[in-house]
Amino acid sequence: MSGRPGKASRHWRNQRMTAVALIPLGLWFIVSLLRQPTLEYAIVAGWFAKPLQALLAALLGLALLWHSLQGIEVVLEDYVRGRALAVATGIARLVHVAAAVVLAYAIYRLARGGAP
Repeated sequence: MSGRPGKASRHWRNQRMTAVALIPLGLWFIVSLLRQPTLEYAIVAGWFAKPLQALLAALLGLALLWHSLQGIEVVLEDYVRGRALAVATGIARLVHVAAAVVLAYAIYRLARGGAP
């Protein structure tokens, strides 16, 4: 990794922290969905209408996106060089920020009982 000293170890630590966070959040999400009587929109939207469920879903989504970005940056740093690396990293970050905005809006709409 290029950049300032300590960046590689911080990057490594962030990947491990998000991986650890994804274990309980992922298990919670799967178990919670499987406990629903059906996966119809109204049932799932009602489930997301509970503040704790919406918060945990948002944390799961953000941890997934952060972990994904960290992994993509490692791959880009391994295989892309020069100015193309900066451009590709910028695009990856922009896509992940856009996905985070869409995720937040979707969870907000579900939590408010919005139409499909």
